[in-house]
Amino acid sequence: MSEEKIVQGRSGWPMLALTLAVAALCVVAIVFGAMMLPPEEAPVTNGMQVLGIVLLVVGIVVLCVGPLLMLMGFYTIQPNQARVLILFGDYLGTVRDEGFHWANPFLSRSAGTTVSEEGKAVPRSLKISLRARTYNGEHLKVNDKNGNPIEIADVVVWRVEDTAKAIFDVDDYTTYVHTQSETALRHVATTYAYDSDTEAITLRSNIEEVSAALKEELSVRLEKAGVVIDDARLTHLAYAPEIAQAMLRRQQAEAVIAAREKIVQGAVSMVDMALTELAAKHVVDLDDERRAAMVSNLMVVLCGDSEAQPVLNTGTLYQ
Repeated sequence: MSEEKIVQGRSGWPMLALTLAVAALCVVAIVFGAMMLPPEEAPVTNGMQVLGIVLLVVGIVVLCVGPLLMLMGFYTIQPNQARVLILFGDYLGTVRDEGFHWANPFLSRSAGTTVSEEGKAVPRSLKISLRARTYNGEHLKVNDKNGNPIEIADVVVWRVEDTAKAIFDVDDYTTYVHTQSETALRHVATTYAYDSDTEAITLRSNIEEVSAALKEELSVRLEKAGVVIDDARLTHLAYAPEIAQAMLRRQQAEAVIAAREKIVQGAVSMVDMALTELAAKHVVDLDDERRAAMVSNLMVVLCGDSEAQPVLNTGTLYQ
């Protein structure tokens, strides 16, 4: 695997001044050479005229080639950007210093070509952004740990940390990040169940744990490309449409059962408390049959879905 080498960028301002000076000297040489030329259709008769021709030719050649060649070596780096330097196939290093720089004009302008999504060959830029980027993944249809089809999507915040790995170890680090993000999300989705009655980690209930697992999975997969993951979160999670209604009815049934269980537990506690208080304070003495009837009536009142309608007894307790 490649390893990034940080090099100091050479300031471009002195070279810009030198380039302008060379261009000015070339212009002066051309002017003096033109002034020394013999009149039209007149033969060259002395050394000054020969010198004028030489100055004119050299001035034109140097003016056309020299400054143009020197201008090819200038480049700028914005904050949170880096430039990879490659000379005739050799990796010289990476410049991370922001500002106006100059380097060997024969440095490579691109790191080969890659194929775009449209199928066209595009050059790979040697200027890499080190800023954080966000990738919003598409909705994927996968099976969870229990085999239930679900729809899931994520958002990944990533940035390039090692420019050498990003340029030399993968063909296109942006495409590599997108592909590995989808693969990691599928793997994490199949590792956990969508929901569970046990204490196990699930996709729906344990967002923090699932996000941490997804981030760790992506960090391992993207290390080869010199990319680090700042954050990874689920943005969409739902059952697939073909089982959504069935799972909704199941969740509603489980919610009803849980609510009923809580109601029954509370009702039993209240009945027990009522009987205990009545017996302790000797409010009324009930035999087993009347105690059972009282428990039944209280359970109906406390556990019923609708409000109970009492029936007043105007007789004795046993009538």
